[in-house]
Amino acid sequence: MNFPHLAYGTPRKLPRPHQLPGRVVVLDIAFAANAGGATFDKVTLPFITGLGDRLAMWIDHHDHDRQADYANDPRFVLRTKAQHGACPEMVTPERVALAGDIDTICCHGDFDGLCSAAKWITGGKEPYPGADDDARAIDTRLGRPSERATRVDRALRARFRDDALKTEVVHYFVSGVPDFEFFTRIRSAAEEYDAIEAEAERLSLDYRVDDGYAICDASRRRGPYDRTTLLMLGQERAPISVVYDESTVTIAARFDSGIDLVSMLGLDGGMPTRVSLDKKRLPDVIARLRKDAQRLSP
Repeated sequence: MNFPHLAYGTPRKLPRPHQLPGRVVVLDIAFAANAGGATFDKVTLPFITGLGDRLAMWIDHHDHDRQADYANDPRFVLRTKAQHGACPEMVTPERVALAGDIDTICCHGDFDGLCSAAKWITGGKEPYPGADDDARAIDTRLGRPSERATRVDRALRARFRDDALKTEVVHYFVSGVPDFEFFTRIRSAAEEYDAIEAEAERLSLDYRVDDGYAICDASRRRGPYDRTTLLMLGQERAPISVVYDESTVTIAARFDSGIDLVSMLGLDGGMPTRVSLDKKRLPDVIARLRKDAQRLSP
């Protein structure tokens, strides 16, 4: 089995096209939202243009209004999160075959993205039974992932900047035969996540609930915390959760809530159920939520 070059990116930060060898497939990386400095026109479009004909396929499941621009390009398989809760289920043998030989996989560095990469390498077949279900449960936070997936996910969340660990995880998914050192690193990293999760839970105790939203000041954190966990804990109190720190304000709702934050906040594109803005926008965010979110109150 030929193992491709692996590169990792996010909607806001992508590798330079010239750094990616040969033909490239992109998995589980959303188009950049137009809600801050890293916009579609500044980040995503130059990446697509820079790859040119070397872009073999782009598969993603995050909402974005610019997806329509590529509706007639068969290389782009773009859906919404409501259609596909996770990306691996979109990586099929037919799509792998259609793309042809590739040299590089550029993917998101979370469980969803790495599982997608492994599935591509295995020809569109699940790298292990239940992998698609695990990815969906983890990415939507609905359902119960397997113990193996949970441990890997927690390790990745604890060491989200560790590209070497990400590559090891893909090799593990593909081969299924990790060495003792890998298991030790995964177990150690997963244990590190316990403190990160606990800090999110501590911060959540100070959520303040207003009409239709719950808001939390994360600038008083005592250490690293999981922003997604903190946002979801807020959603247990109100349909919309708001978390802010010294530089950023993040607003979120359940992916299946039907809430469109992009429209509600007057933004130009992005995920309808999760947006991040500069902290200076917080007063405007609160004003808009107070005006529009009252109808969402239970």
